[in-house]
Amino acid sequence: VQLQASGGGLVQAGDSLRLSCAASGRTVSMLAMGWFRQAAGKEREFVGTISRSGAITYYADSVKGRFTISRDSAKNTMYLQMNSLKFEDTAVYYCAARESHYASNSPGHYDYWGQGTLVTVSS
Repeated sequence: VQLQASGGGLVQAGDSLRLSCAASGRTVSMLAMGWFRQAAGKEREFVGTISRSGAITYYADSVKGRFTISRDSAKNTMYLQMNSLKFEDTAVYYCAARESHYASNSPGHYDYWGQGTLVTVSS
């Protein structure tokens, strides 16, 4: 499975941005997937996750109500819609996938990782 994250860029606080994670080698509907981020000088942290069925999603408290994960099976792509962006959302965002039914907030549970896409939010 290969994952390709894209969609990052420079935006202003309050703006919206949508990240994409295109998968190859396996359909996204056969994987649980997640988004993580890593700010400069900090450890990688959980952002959100979606179960294999798509029925379950959950998010870090810091993004809950602002970020939404979705999938498009026809495009074999997972998305992260980010609204009301804040300066503290600035980070490299990574998508990940795991061979499991279950969503997870633990980076160690994921089998595959994309290369990351940089989101910079100016205040």
